[in-house]
Amino acid sequence: MKKIVLLLLCLGAISYFFFSKNGKVVKNVVTSYVIDPILVHEEGLTVSERIVAPEGYKRVNYVDGTFQKYLQTYPLKNFDAKVVNYDGTLYGYQRGHVGVLEVPVPSNGLQQCADALMRLRAEYLWQEGRKTEIGFNFTSGHYCSWSKYALGYRPKVKGNKVTFHQTASRDSSKENFYNYLNLIYMYAGTQSLFDELPKVSIIEDVRVGDMLIYPGSPGHVIMIVDQVENERGEKLFIFAQGNTPAQSVHILKNPNNSKLSPWYNIEMGQYLEIPTYYFNEVKFVRFK
Repeated sequence: MKKIVLLLLCLGAISYFFFSKNGKVVKNVVTSYVIDPILVHEEGLTVSERIVAPEGYKRVNYVDGTFQKYLQTYPLKNFDAKVVNYDGTLYGYQRGHVGVLEVPVPSNGLQQCADALMRLRAEYLWQEGRKTEIGFNFTSGHYCSWSKYALGYRPKVKGNKVTFHQTASRDSSKENFYNYLNLIYMYAGTQSLFDELPKVSIIEDVRVGDMLIYPGSPGHVIMIVDQVENERGEKLFIFAQGNTPAQSVHILKNPNNSKLSPWYNIEMGQYLEIPTYYFNEVKFVRFK
């Protein structure tokens, strides 16, 4: 027992020194070590199969073919799967998740937090035969589409000036698609997503696929991958994230409410803690 108490005190100290800012201390690392979520079906192999709806709430079912349904039914690894870094090592903190999505982690280290979510969006559009819609802004504001990339156009970057030139052979293969995504990972991020995408300003409009974002360098972004509502219209959400260093995309626990975890009850403009990170202000953007 003494060893357990000592461990918790050490973890508390670590969380204080590494996750403190302006007097706000993230204490959720210790919390997640002590408490396991109860609203989890360990045998579930998709997002919605893994997470149980709380009593009094019903899952919001979206139409087949939508991005929302794609995320709700996204395949998961077995429940005991670990979060793995891009170099094959285990992430040092394994108590902040309840599921790992079947999203490969490139060994180049480029697929970080915003990149992982852009990949989910791009792969959805590819799967649905909407390849002409695949495109993202660089942080400079310049739009880079998969269609142009497949035709051989490549960017020439000089400071904040970007021009595109047809310097490569045409190649519309899936392998080249991932080369395109690597380019996006290099020049896009939380700031470009925030600048480019529509904002969702009221909680009643928030839905699966929307992203809670803090833009900047470094910034962070997480995505809603499931949603429930009760008869009063109150909503709860499940979040997934990539991270820095580049690592497995995973479903987050809720360190703020052990009885509700991994569901989150959120309010616009409010402070929100997630495992190992916090948002000073809840604000959302949405893919077009």
